[in-house]
Amino acid sequence: MLEVRDLVVSYGAIEAVRGVSLIAAPGVITTVVGANGAGKSSLFRAISGLAPIRGGQVLLDGQDITNLSASRRAELGLAHAMEGRRIFRQLSVEENLQLAWRFGRRRNAWGDALDLVFHTFPILQEKRRTQAGLMSGGQQQMLIVSAATICNPSYLLLDEPSLGLAPIIVQEIYSFFTQRCREDGTTVLLAEQMAALALKVSAHGYVLRQGKVVREGPSRELIDSGLIAALSSAYL
Repeated sequence: MLEVRDLVVSYGAIEAVRGVSLIAAPGVITTVVGANGAGKSSLFRAISGLAPIRGGQVLLDGQDITNLSASRRAELGLAHAMEGRRIFRQLSVEENLQLAWRFGRRRNAWGDALDLVFHTFPILQEKRRTQAGLMSGGQQQMLIVSAATICNPSYLLLDEPSLGLAPIIVQEIYSFFTQRCREDGTTVLLAEQMAALALKVSAHGYVLRQGKVVREGPSRELIDSGLIAALSSAYL
């Protein structure tokens, strides 16, 4: 279980996350929805150790990791697929995957891990020698998600995985991580602007606005309450 308690993240005088608390359980998807600038990426970067935490705690199965480095958090099984196509563009697909495997918590042999990626996304096998920066946006997102999961993380943060992608690619990527979550018992925390998409695949949702949680609850209840329409008009 991933738990965040009263988390505060600031960049100088700017407070990006203001007292956020949430819980993400294993084997289900928990989603954080909100407009661009609501604080979703800052929240995720703080959880993975990439943003400064001014207050509060981050816990993995009860262990306080607030003061641990990002690399140490990765060793504990935390992976983060960041927004913005963060890949090594001059390296090949296979080289990107190998780097991710080397610096994560390795549960499988390299060959087995690579075979699983290529079985899941055959296009990556076809492009294995291609520079990552030369691929389409959808192919790059497949690479990012594969790099984040190649070491079989126990906790997976997905920041805007659907951003800028065609619907058919979004469906393929969502099918991949929902299946991994269900079959492997992975704790998945998903950030999306597309509230309808995120809430349909998640068990529980949090609405973030100006760095604060303004609403939360079971995803089905949030959908039935008309939250999606309200978000579209008020927040998104």
